[in-house]
Formats: sequence, C-alpha cells, structure tokens
Amino acid sequence: MLRVATDWLGVYREQVNALNVYPVPDGDTGTNMHLTMQSVRRELDTCDETQMASVARAISYGALLGARGNSGVILSQLLKGFAEVVRERQAVDAGTLAAAFRAAQKAGYGAVMKPVEGTILTVARGVADGAEGPRDAETVDAVLEGALFGGQRLLDQTPEMLPALKQAGVIDSGGQGYLYIVQGMLAALRGDELPEAPEITGYAQEQFETEEFGYCTEFLMSEATKPIEEIRDLVSPFGDSLLVVGAEGYVKGHIHTNEPDELLATVGRYGKMLRTKVEDMSEQHTEILGMAGAVARAEEELPPSGLVAVANGYGLVKLFRSLGARIVSGGQTANPSVQDIVDAVRSVSAEKVLILPNNKNVLMAAEKAMELMEGRAVVVPTRTLGQGMGAALAFQQGTDAESLRAGMEAAAARVTTFEVTRASRTTNITTRDGRTLDIAEGDVIGLQDDELVQSGGTPEESVLEMLRRGYTDQEVITVFGGPQKTQGDLQALAERIGAEFPGAEVETHAGGPDLYDYLVTIE
Repeated sequence: MLRVATDWLGVYREQVNALNVYPVPDGDTGTNMHLTMQSVRRELDTCDETQMASVARAISYGALLGARGNSGVILSQLLKGFAEVVRERQAVDAGTLAAAFRAAQKAGYGAVMKPVEGTILTVARGVADGAEGPRDAETVDAVLEGALFGGQRLLDQTPEMLPALKQAGVIDSGGQGYLYIVQGMLAALRGDELPEAPEITGYAQEQFETEEFGYCTEFLMSEATKPIEEIRDLVSPFGDSLLVVGAEGYVKGHIHTNEPDELLATVGRYGKMLRTKVEDMSEQHTEILGMAGAVARAEEELPPSGLVAVANGYGLVKLFRSLGARIVSGGQTANPSVQDIVDAVRSVSAEKVLILPNNKNVLMAAEKAMELMEGRAVVVPTRTLGQGMGAALAFQQGTDAESLRAGMEAAAARVTTFEVTRASRTTNITTRDGRTLDIAEGDVIGLQDDELVQSGGTPEESVLEMLRRGYTDQEVITVFGGPQKTQGDLQALAERIGAEFPGAEVETHAGGPDLYDYLVTIE
C-alpha cells in the first residue's frame, strides 16, 4: 500500500507543488512529501516484510531520514504515529487501521509547537475522523473510503481557515498531498492503475510578490547528547516555522532563519551531523515562478543551452545557482535518482541541457538520464564539486551545448579538489606515492580529487598538509566550511593558508557539503 501510495503521490507531485502558498509560497511541498515517501520505500525494500516490527521501523526511520521541508517533517511524524500502532500487530484489520490514522493525527499535532488549522494537520484530523466514522462494512476498504471522505471534507474548508489560501484561491497543498497518499493506499488494495499526471496550468505562487523569506534550514543528527526538547530550545531563537522531532535514535530539525551557518554550527556541537539542507527561499520562489512561466514560453525561441548541477551544501548550491544552474539535491551518500535528474532537465527551458554530476557515484545516473532525454541533454563528466564549479564558471547560456562541452571539460580539469571528512571504518591503505596510512574509525581523512591521501590530525591540519603536497602556484584557493564550521573557524584557517601560501588569493564560504569539514579548491 505504501509503495503504491509513493507512486500515486509522484503522479500528482507537481500539482501539489503548484498549490503551495503556506507558510511561504516556496512551491516544493509535493516534491518534499514525495521524497519523504521515497525514503520510506527504500527502507521497506530492505526490511523483513514478514515481521510487522521491521516494517514499522522502516516506515518511521525511512520517513525521518528522508523528511524534506515543513511538509515532509510533519508527514514523517504522521507516519511515525501510524507505525507505532501497527508495530505490535501481525495483521492490520479495519479497527487497527482506523486507530493508526488517529495516532498519526495526534503525532502530527504533537510535533508542531503552534499548530495552525487549514494545513495538513487539519486534513489528518479529517482523515482520522472519517476512518473512525460510521461504516456499512467493517473492512479496510471501508476505512480508507471513510478516511478519504473525511479528509476531503476538511481539505475543502481550508481556504476559510487560512487567508493566504483564500487569497490564492487554492486548497492546502500539504493536505492534498496527504490525501493522495491515502488514495494510493486504497488503489493498492483495489489494484487500480496509476492515473495520468494532470496538466499544470498555473502556480499559486504567481499571485505573491517575491520577498526575502530567509533560509529554510534542515538538519539530521545522530548520537545526540541532549534531549530533543533541549535541542528545540536551542534552535527556537533562530527563527520560525520550527520543527524538531525524533525517531529511531535520530533528531530531525526544520526552521526558517536568517542565520543558517550559525544555527548549524550551534546544533552540531551536540551530536553527529549527518545531513543538512539550506534553501534561500526567495531564490527558490523565483525559480518556481520561472517554472510557472515555462508553458507561456513554449512558443518563444529557447536559449541554446541550460545547466543542471548535482550539489548539496547551501553555499555550494547558491554558487551553482548564481552561475545559471538548476539544482538536483544530492552528492556523497545521498545520490539522486535518474528520475530526479530527468525531472530537472525537463524543467529547464533550453534547446539542450548540460548536466554536471559532480560525483563519480552520480555519473552513471546522469548518463542514464541523458539517454532518456533522447538528445536534449549532454553530460560533462565532473567527478568532484570542485570540477563542477570549474565547469559551471565556463558555462554560457547563449552558446550551444555541444560547443560548450569541450571548454567546460577543460575548465573542470584545471581544478584540484581537496575534501576533509571522517573515516567510517578502521582500515589501512597505501597511497599512490607509496605511503601507508593506518586509519581508525572516526579519524580525520583528506581526499585529493576523490583519492585518499591523508589521515589524522585536525581538519585544519588536513587541509594544510594536502595543500603542501598539491599546491603548485595556482592563483586562487577557495575554502567551503562544512555545516559544523563557524565563520571564525573559516577566518582562522584562511589566515593560516595565507601565511603559508602568500602568492594565492584565499576565499572562504559557509555552506560546504554535508558530512565534510572542509571542501577546498585550487585553480
């Protein structure tokens, strides 16, 4: 049921995106909810399907792991509440299913500090009411039918509860997405075929002026040394739209703030930061409006080329966007799917689109996406984010893609990339120059162009040691600090680099990739 529900929501993903106006008109509610469900499905694919406890863990853990955006985090809590009820059962009957929907509603409301009616929470309440209401037959089908009826009844009322919805003339997007999930569950029982995706004729966001909304900031942390309530108190002063939740030993946070780097550095002191995401909501809003105008521009002459880049880390994402790229979120340990890349290519209004995979593990997916686009895309085989930045700097929208490709590949080849992260296991390796590195789990390790070349010491010492080996009078050294590094950390490292390499210009940026202390490029 949940697998089909994931695909069912996927059909309507862009329609849900087009509805979104609350809490800000950022336009990615459908995408975020679908990504959350995809994460659940991935966990279900590897769990023991003969044991309900294993299935329940896959639901709650997968949802929290993949939760994206305000809607995705709330959905993860709805699914967590649902999973808690079925966890102890070997079979789900009508009564259990109704109880699970009620537990889902309670978990959703409990996760939000200041619940607002007219949102997905309201629809979750309607679903639970409908699931428990009078039924002609005590069957699972009847529970789902009642849930859909009850949810739709309150969804239709959401414009009267939220002025922003009434102004835009739409129902709540998150609530609609939740109903599509319930629809998909019922379709799975009935064996219904997936419908065709509806045509999108307009976006609710078009009715709102672009504003400076701040940064939508998220983190996923393990091994937390403080209770969730204390972490929530730490995060609360940084902004609004706050959600800090937990499941299966992990803590997930979401907040809208103007200080994403300081927030992440603060939280990062109290656990192991596994994943972060920071979106500039004003830029995202502009991008959505660009997509909204795609139909209107269909008859216009298209530019010769467009750009898609795979990246994470808000500083890197902002840089790629400033160079004209549409972003696919992903990278090391979080590889995007072929479909993610295809969707991004299709959203770019250009005759042909250049794809920057920026990771050797993403290269194959990018090439498969290129094949599916049947001549409308071409891959520049960048294997690191540094190479991707070099290639993006050579991109020119007014030049055809085939003419650009050779120059972008050459620009990528001129960039050396250093990455500092932590070892995930104990091992020893022999480097290309014959050195033996004995590495313990958790040690600092340094990679040059994706090849392990250094271990031990502090992250800052790792950067300096790799520069001593790899710097050959290049003009610019650019340093991106990871999510746990402060501006003070970056400034101190820049001063040390400047003292040792006085011939180079040193630039620093917050918002480096997840799971890395530093990403450094020289060119």
